[in-house]
Amino acid sequence: MAAYVIADIEVTDSAGFAEYQQKVPATIAAYGGRYLVRGGATEVMEGNWSPRRCVILEFPDMAQLKKWYTSPEYRPLIAIRERTTRSNLVLTEGIQFA
Repeated sequence: MAAYVIADIEVTDSAGFAEYQQKVPATIAAYGGRYLVRGGATEVMEGNWSPRRCVILEFPDMAQLKKWYTSPEYRPLIAIRERTTRSNLVLTEGIQFA
């Protein structure tokens, strides 16, 4: 069953975040992930959530997603993201169609 990362990212240091943007796609691809949404325009229809930069990643399953997140390739990039953004990440499983 596919699994997803839903991220809301507010960039606070554009120059520093550029390194993260450059390096992270290769790590995602190496673990079978792909971008579904990457920072396009958002429009709030209900509620109080106002995402700054919405990113949605898809992985083949939750195990593969967690391998990516804890991988030696991605761990140093987390530090860059944490230093250059305010971000919220949620992991969720999709649904399986019969």
